[in-house]
Amino acid sequence: MYINAPLHLSFEYILRGENHVMNQQQPTNETNQPAQPVYRELVTINGKNVVLAHNEPPVINAGVLEYSDIFRMFNIFDEKFLPTNIDKPDGTPLRLYTSDRVKIDVSKRRKHDMGFWHRNIDAHEIIFCVKGALKWETEMGVRIMHPGDMLFIPKGIGHRSMLCEDSTDDNVLIELKVTDELAYVGGNE
Repeated sequence: MYINAPLHLSFEYILRGENHVMNQQQPTNETNQPAQPVYRELVTINGKNVVLAHNEPPVINAGVLEYSDIFRMFNIFDEKFLPTNIDKPDGTPLRLYTSDRVKIDVSKRRKHDMGFWHRNIDAHEIIFCVKGALKWETEMGVRIMHPGDMLFIPKGIGHRSMLCEDSTDDNVLIELKVTDELAYVGGNE
C-alpha cells in the first residue's frame, strides 16, 4: 500500500508501560515468568503519530521482496564519489539524490578556493561540514565551518567557499538544496 504523505517510523521497546534497554534482564510477572515485551511503533503521517503495538520488533520480518535497493548505505569518503570541485576551483559538487524540491550533493575541496560566487535563486542551501574546515563568505557575513557545523544560506544570497587555516587535505561537505520555504524550529541558537 502506498500513502502519499510524509512518513516517519520509530520503534521503542516497552514493558508494563516502562521503557527498557533490549539486552538487560527483564522483570517477571506474577507467575515468575518473564513478562512478554511489547514493541511500540510510531508511524508519523501528516505530522500525527499512529501508535502500533507489536509482540516482536517490527524489523523481524520475512525480508524485502521487491525494491530493496531503496535502502542503501554508502561511504561518502569512498574515492568513487569524486565531485569535480575536488581539485578544480570552478568544479561542482557531485549530485547524490534529486527530486523536484530537494537536491543532495557531496562537495570536496582539497587545493583550491571556489573560483566564483554562487547565488541560488531557486533553493535554500543547507550545508553540513563532515570533515576538514572551510570558510564561507556570504553577503550576510563570513563563517568558518568545522565538522558537525551546519550553515543555512537563504535563497538568493551570494556565497562562496574558501580554504582556511583549519582546512585539511580532505574538506568534505554535504549540501542540501531545498526549494520549499523553511522555518527554523530547532530551539535556542
